Amino acid sequence: MSTNEVMARLQAAVSALGDVDVSAWPEDTLKEQLGELSAALVALDSMLTRVADEVRARGLRIEEPVPA
Repeated sequence: MSTNEVMARLQAAVSALGDVDVSAWPEDTLKEQLGELSAALVALDSMLTRVADEVRARGLRIEEPVPA
């Protein structure tokens, strides 16, 4: 997979996560989905940490963009 494809997929994932509004979910729905949601969040955290660690291992910093 090319770098451009990877970056496009990452941007699509960010966009998809931006559409998630758990605060709008009914309480029963949240309780029903909590196990699956928790597993997804833990997996995301693990993958993001791995990618960030690989960037840092190359001597680069991950910086938060400064708002315009």
